[in-house]
Amino acid sequence: MGNQIVIIVGTFILLLTGLLLGYVLSQLVLGFLELNQLTIFGTFSLVVIFGTLYYVLFWQLGREQSRLRAQNRRDAVQEQTTTLITDSHLKNKLIAKLGGDVTAAEQLIQQARVNYPGMPENWYCERAIDDLEREQR
Repeated sequence: MGNQIVIIVGTFILLLTGLLLGYVLSQLVLGFLELNQLTIFGTFSLVVIFGTLYYVLFWQLGREQSRLRAQNRRDAVQEQTTTLITDSHLKNKLIAKLGGDVTAAEQLIQQARVNYPGMPENWYCERAIDDLEREQR
């Protein structure tokens, strides 16, 4: 929320400064303001303020984008890790139900893959466990 406030306030000040700078420059060009030290310094100050705000605003936007990309990467890694842990847990559960027979567990998972192609890996493990429980009843 803090970044959004900085962006909104920065945009407002940038717009206001741009309008003021445009007005002063147009008055100088049209001849309604005389060119002296005060108008030169004022115009230069407006240009510096405008440039600084423009830089800070886009720096802040870039930082927000980087933060969102990093958060998305962390979420993807977390999801992948959770999936791997779940898959491993389900395979271990299946192997335990088969009394430690790893080969039989892999065969049941492979049979589920053949019967139902295109499903996630953990689904095959769950299916093999369900089939095994159904056969044991």
